[in-house]
Amino acid sequence: MCRHLAYLGPEEPLGRLLVDPPHALYRQSWAPRRQRHGTVNADGFGVGWYAEGDPAPARYRRAGPIWADLSFADLARVVRSRAVLAAVRDATLAGADAEAAAAPYAADAWLFSHNGAVADWPRSLEPLARTLPAADLLSMEARNDSAFVWALVLARLRAGDPAGQALTDTVLEVAAAAPGSRLNLLLTDGAAVTATAWGDTLWYLTEPGGGTVVVASEPYDDDPRWQEVPDRTLLVASRADVLLTPLKDPSADPAPAPSEERQS
Repeated sequence: MCRHLAYLGPEEPLGRLLVDPPHALYRQSWAPRRQRHGTVNADGFGVGWYAEGDPAPARYRRAGPIWADLSFADLARVVRSRAVLAAVRDATLAGADAEAAAAPYAADAWLFSHNGAVADWPRSLEPLARTLPAADLLSMEARNDSAFVWALVLARLRAGDPAGQALTDTVLEVAAAAPGSRLNLLLTDGAAVTATAWGDTLWYLTEPGGGTVVVASEPYDDDPRWQEVPDRTLLVASRADVLLTPLKDPSADPAPAPSEERQS
């Protein structure tokens, strides 16, 4: 279900990140190499990026497949950014939300994507819906599981939770309410990337000496420096380093407190 990618580093054209690599997100829309659920990501796509001096990201989203959009090909050639989040979508269920259902979702300085599916949606999360203010539910961009998970995350961010805590608490809450859900979440504010590996693949790549980090559902090339993130893990990355923290599955047996692993 879906493939996504976040990038922090020197200014690059969108195409250099999303189209040019041999197994780029563009190609993953029809030929992903490591996707465990679904085969073709043709139910929409989107890219969000940050322009110098503007904290609010721009977005370009469409309901159809990325390969059919000639306007995106032009944008990818000329738009440059130091921070990008993009996704190609394989819908959990058919719906009428069109491009509104395509990640990235956005609010304030944040961009967000969900790779996965909530089990028994929407019935399983009815109790959680009661915890959100009516205004949050009515302002959801789409009526799908990803938009609802984003509403839960955003409520925590706006309450002052750090990004890692907001993702962790949301994943554990949804996993407890809907066991078997796949909850690979990806979040950025243009300065850091926060992600969870929960039920699907997640990888990251850092350049020697720091300054660049890519976090993605799967590698876009065969560079041996790509590192796979273990399942049930929180990733917090900046341009300087990557921090991995194991997450406790609420359905698992009690275990010792997790330790943290810092990568560079």
